[in-house]
Amino acid sequence: DDIREVPKGYIGTKSVNETIMLIEKIENEGGKIGLLDLDHDLGDYAQDGGDAIKILDYLVERETFYPIAIHTANPVGRANMERMIRRFWP
Repeated sequence: DDIREVPKGYIGTKSVNETIMLIEKIENEGGKIGLLDLDHDLGDYAQDGGDAIKILDYLVERETFYPIAIHTANPVGRANMERMIRRFWP
């Protein structure tokens, strides 16, 4: 998320690339990812990997289907992300 405060118990990232690097770091270190809680619009950070729907593209490409929550205020972005999750997530 590029604006909201990180809730307790979460690790915050501000861009697609930063999120992907964190996912890979956690996986490589044998950690567990219980939930990805995603915003869609990354504002000033969008240049570092695009809107957060690109995280879903990355996960689909790898067939890594972590649980997803969406907290975006963008109704079109939310609908696109939800459509992708319905299509690909088991």
